[in-house]
Amino acid sequence: MLKQILTSTALLSLASGTVLADGQGSEPVRLGILMGFTGPVESLTPDMAASAGLAIEEINASGLFLGGRQIETLHGDSTCVDAGAATAAAERLVGDGVTAIVGAACSGATSAVVSNVAVPNGMLILSPSATSPGLSDIDDRGLFFRTAPSDARQGDVLAELTMARGIDEVAVTYTKNDYGQGLADAFERAFEALGGTVAVSVAHEDGKADYAAEVSTLSASGASELLVIGYVDQGGRQIIQTSLDLGAFDRFILPDGMIGDTLLADLGADLEGSFGSVPGSDSDTSAAFDALAADQGITGIGPFRGESYDAAALVALAIQSAGSTDGAAIAEHMSRVANAPGTPIGVGDLANGLRVLSEGGDIDYVGVSNVEFDAGGNAAGTYREIEIRGAAFETQRVW
Repeated sequence: MLKQILTSTALLSLASGTVLADGQGSEPVRLGILMGFTGPVESLTPDMAASAGLAIEEINASGLFLGGRQIETLHGDSTCVDAGAATAAAERLVGDGVTAIVGAACSGATSAVVSNVAVPNGMLILSPSATSPGLSDIDDRGLFFRTAPSDARQGDVLAELTMARGIDEVAVTYTKNDYGQGLADAFERAFEALGGTVAVSVAHEDGKADYAAEVSTLSASGASELLVIGYVDQGGRQIIQTSLDLGAFDRFILPDGMIGDTLLADLGADLEGSFGSVPGSDSDTSAAFDALAADQGITGIGPFRGESYDAAALVALAIQSAGSTDGAAIAEHMSRVANAPGTPIGVGDLANGLRVLSEGGDIDYVGVSNVEFDAGGNAAGTYREIEIRGAAFETQRVW
């Protein structure tokens, strides 16, 4: 529905005939939304894409973007499991004339797109959910940003909240890719530094029919809790199901990739007391976003919805600040619109941000996740500690 609204709005803009920036008349600026619409996070990405669409709808409704131009979104499927497919999808978006890309959803796909598409084309790319620590050092020529915090931080948070519950020994399984390996390494370093022990760490492949061998190895370690670094629509959930079926584990530690409606729908009644972390906070800005999203039918509980809204908003505001759709120019203005000082811009306040920028002022985009970029384009972010109670995720505190 949002995509239909955005396309219709863009067509109205074309009909207006206004002469605007970049020598493009009243043509819409095209923005690529590249996410894993199929694959291991396919239940999470529709709400993420729709949340990005909320920001674009807000920008378009203001009539203030680049003197009256509109933004049109085009979607691409990165699949989250195939770097070649992610690269091909991004190349199609480039061929269709997108100015920048919001995505990809997963770290491996994002790395491939940055190296193979964004850098060669001088295009800005901003991921709302790629969290691998390795992306902090990628050769991106200053074109890659992310609104989701690095898993170097999530590893610390998971270690701290696990030790705070009196758990000093765990088994770990992780999906065999950049995300899984990066977070597993970060957690193990942090947990052992706090005096904890990782009894065993076992990689798993997504898409298998049977995970009994992996669960048997994990259970044989003697650990009573299992950290599952995986995907809610793939191996991670199947390992939990197998663990429950075999009586191997009954409490699980769950990072962001495992937080979603489908986990609760399938297994929630059997996961009482399981806990974990997810980017976000319980702040007023988060509540404002949840209300805005609910009004548009975005009612899922999955992660990175707010970060997706922020990503799309920041790209638009950076274009406005630069007065250009050139990738290097947009990148140069990302920190200018995201970081202090400047007029604070919150959820639902994008028209004000566009107005301040058009008048030559400075803004500090706060958004949902209180974005502040470091020199490498990474957002620090905060995490909610969540626990499953009564087949629902409940926030315990913010880290």
